[in-house]
Amino acid sequence: MSDGMVFFNHEIGPQSHTLAAYRARGGYAALEKALATLAPADVEREVKDSGLQGRGGAGFSVGAKWGFVNKKSPVVHLCCNADEGEPGTFKDRWILEHSPHQLVEGMLLAAYALGVRHAFVYIRGEFDLPLRRLGAALDEARAASLVGERILGTAFACDIVVHRGAGAYVCGEESSLLNSLEGKKGFPRSKPPFPAVKGLYQRPTVINNVETLATVPWIVANGGARYAALGAKKSPGTRLFGLSGHVVRPGIYERPTGYPLRRLIDEDGGGVLGGRALKAVIPGGSSTPVLTAAEVETLTLDVESLVKAGSMMGSGGIIVVAEGTCMVRLLQVLTRFYAHESCGQCSPCREGTDWLNRVLERVLAGKGVAADLATLRDVPAAIMGRTVCALGDAASMPVLSFVRKFGAEFEHYVAHGRSMYDGRLTVAGTP
Repeated sequence: MSDGMVFFNHEIGPQSHTLAAYRARGGYAALEKALATLAPADVEREVKDSGLQGRGGAGFSVGAKWGFVNKKSPVVHLCCNADEGEPGTFKDRWILEHSPHQLVEGMLLAAYALGVRHAFVYIRGEFDLPLRRLGAALDEARAASLVGERILGTAFACDIVVHRGAGAYVCGEESSLLNSLEGKKGFPRSKPPFPAVKGLYQRPTVINNVETLATVPWIVANGGARYAALGAKKSPGTRLFGLSGHVVRPGIYERPTGYPLRRLIDEDGGGVLGGRALKAVIPGGSSTPVLTAAEVETLTLDVESLVKAGSMMGSGGIIVVAEGTCMVRLLQVLTRFYAHESCGQCSPCREGTDWLNRVLERVLAGKGVAADLATLRDVPAAIMGRTVCALGDAASMPVLSFVRKFGAEFEHYVAHGRSMYDGRLTVAGTP
């Protein structure tokens, strides 16, 4: 990571994930401040004043979500969603590997504000190093009286339990996560009631993303108003952007919201790989609608700008696509993923995601027919808004945007049984 960092501004080294290193850069000072001088309601108010929005993809107000919880309930739970499975997204993994104590402190501050005594981290099953780093951080925190009973010698007590998932993408959806955490099949729940009313074990539960919670210590230490002054006015702060695809310097970049996308790609990322022209960008993880090079030319990385452009901020996973890429083949990579990851609970998603993938497989095999193009438009429209969770929409939005914006490539593949790039250099999606 280079300049422009605010919350994750530390050097990465062999010991940077440890308690000693975290404390050396001011770690747990916010927790000490909160327990010594702030009431739980004060912590909640700072977060609300900050304007912090969830970093998991939905972008919902964190302060509002915390405010929905009945603080008078005998038991309130906090769950950290570390089930990062969106293709193109890897920011939470970076935090877990390099600054796990920042997450732990954020969870403790949230627990203090919400009256939580038992908090949980639901971590992606495929994560190995992140799991080990988080486990080691919790061991260090317990030994230092930062987790458990009488935290920092006060009456505040909170334990944190880590639960490893079994590799289901759908468990990144908050109600599926809760079912899995309870030992049930990871099916999404119908809402309402929402988790803030009836969540884990039917008790009020707040579910926040890793990056969201890891931002809380800075807000408590520096004040919500100072955070609200950073970045774009309506969606303030900085974000971790995971830059990947055909770019010279892929990686994690922390930048203020409202940062120019082309600057992130060209200056921070070193430009498009091989000096090729930019063809498209998927701006917020694989489920967000694709944007053409022309559409991103003056685009800034904030919620309002991306919505106006017809896409979403999502999880901040920016996938760069170079000129010469076959968009038909690229789309089939995405449809294969969503067909595989559909939990099967809802018929439109279960049948529709598989149908989309089979149609594209047929097209790639050179057996496509003209009606397939209509199917690729009609099936997503029949899925969206008709499923319990958002996976059906996540699978549909890329298809609709790819076919609409790069329709000539799909028409060519159907008409000729091959990509318009066959016989020329392609840089992605080649069988």
